[in-house]
Amino acid sequence: MSTSPVMKLADDIAVQFRHYPPRAAAASIANHIRQFWDPRMCSQLKTQVEEDGADCDPNVIAAVQLLNAPER
Repeated sequence: MSTSPVMKLADDIAVQFRHYPPRAAAASIANHIRQFWDPRMCSQLKTQVEEDGADCDPNVIAAVQLLNAPER
């Protein structure tokens, strides 16, 4: 199975925050996605994580959970 472009991009972003504690890394990844990604890319990432989550960085999974959470 090949990695989708959005999953690869999310994993690449996660590498930049690997030195952060896990919760801070996930929040930073989610913030980056909110600021810079097209909504279609975000939707594709959410779908990919739901379908193939075991194949991606755990901080990306946590970031997607934050993206799916209702905003306060």
